[in-house]
Amino acid sequence: MMAVDFGASSGRAVTGHFDGERLSIQEVHRFDNEPVQLGGRLHWDFLRLFHELKQGIVKAKQQLGRTPASIAVDTWGVDYGLIDPKGRLLGNPYHYRDLRSESAMREALQLISEADLYAKTGIQSSSINTVYQLLAEEHLRFDQNASNLRMLFMPDLFHYYLSGVMASEYTIASTSGLLDPVNREWNIDVIDTLSLPQSLFNPIIMPGTRLGGLTPDICSELSVDAMPVIAASGHDTAAAVASIPATSSRYAFISSGTWSLMGIELDEPILTERSRQLLFSNEGGAEGEIRMLKNIMGLWLLQECRRTWAVEGAQLGYAELTEMAEHAPRNSSYVDAGDAVFLPPGNMPQRIQEYCRSSGQTVPQSRPEIVRCILESLAFKYRQTLSEIEELTGERLEHIHMVGGGIQNRLLCQLTANVTGRTVIAGPVEATSIGNLMIQAKAHGEVHNLAEIREVVRQSFPPETYLPQNADEWEERYQRYNQLLVLQKMKG
Repeated sequence: MMAVDFGASSGRAVTGHFDGERLSIQEVHRFDNEPVQLGGRLHWDFLRLFHELKQGIVKAKQQLGRTPASIAVDTWGVDYGLIDPKGRLLGNPYHYRDLRSESAMREALQLISEADLYAKTGIQSSSINTVYQLLAEEHLRFDQNASNLRMLFMPDLFHYYLSGVMASEYTIASTSGLLDPVNREWNIDVIDTLSLPQSLFNPIIMPGTRLGGLTPDICSELSVDAMPVIAASGHDTAAAVASIPATSSRYAFISSGTWSLMGIELDEPILTERSRQLLFSNEGGAEGEIRMLKNIMGLWLLQECRRTWAVEGAQLGYAELTEMAEHAPRNSSYVDAGDAVFLPPGNMPQRIQEYCRSSGQTVPQSRPEIVRCILESLAFKYRQTLSEIEELTGERLEHIHMVGGGIQNRLLCQLTANVTGRTVIAGPVEATSIGNLMIQAKAHGEVHNLAEIREVVRQSFPPETYLPQNADEWEERYQRYNQLLVLQKMKG
């Protein structure tokens, strides 16, 4: 089997071998995924990404000595491509950090209230949401030919050009702000209220659906067999959560990478006014369950600092930055990792310093101080979010499962345990690819449900446990962080 995972900053192709008890994986291809600024707009370079996907297929066959048993693609959420009646892509897809949808969001909320939109879709309002991006494309509403177009989310777009089959996989569609989270179908009421053509939207399919085989032209070009294309969990976070090696059903999770997605798995969505106020979204899971979660800025803060410092001539690896932070003095300077001021690309160190200055804190000056500020701020945001989850569900959660590339930052894992006062269970690192592969294994009939998938992950990739330390000290620091947020809210 082969999983292709497109993250918001890099991509990878991974092969997996399942012997009935354990899964082994091997990365065969890795590549950068950077947005392209063109004409004042921010885009994904889809053509290059599809080229990298094909390179991954070639390398997978070389590594295995045969064509993989199947392939599935997962990506970040909300973004999409538009397809014309001849199957042609209408330009490179927009990047969710492009600012074109901010005015569209304001327009949409004049047509349907934010509270009503949340009650109908269960997704927090953010200008990056698909619903606002589509509204920003005025030709979809005013061009008489727009009814001939089809909209495909990024993993569905890759699957279409691999297999020739158009469909919208449930987990990725659930990020859009256009899906009914109760019946798991498109919310036609919202679509009609915003005057979006219903013809844009393809049938919803569930994770693990077989779409067909590779198209003959790709088979010929790459000299591979027509392996099945499977719509696993198209949303990378849903795939990552599927790989959590949990032994119980009650825990919080953090999928840690460019974004931190923190939440809990539920049978049904929570659509209350309180959950909307707390900015929680109800997204789809690998077996139709709900992932009630909050988007937190995540290691994007550190990635952008690293990029800025590289432009200045300092090439610093993540391990080096973390080691610097471990020895940095604690200066009690924090930022709110949920603040939209940190969303666009740009000079992140400067923005962090300006945030601290404007909020009356000590301004971190050195690179180690800035990195320490980021990591502690993330841990405090996790603590705040955990308290909110417990408020909404009415239960105390004793464990936090952390998965994804961010858990390689062991300082962040330990800080999370310290600040939350809960046991942190970290692993696996390649959670998204593993979840993707195991959902393919389920499609092949080799496992039968999510519980079996998680048992395989536990046996194959034993997690690491972090216990809380210095609880009193961190409780005092968290209270100072909370006071800062209250003051910032009053000032705003």
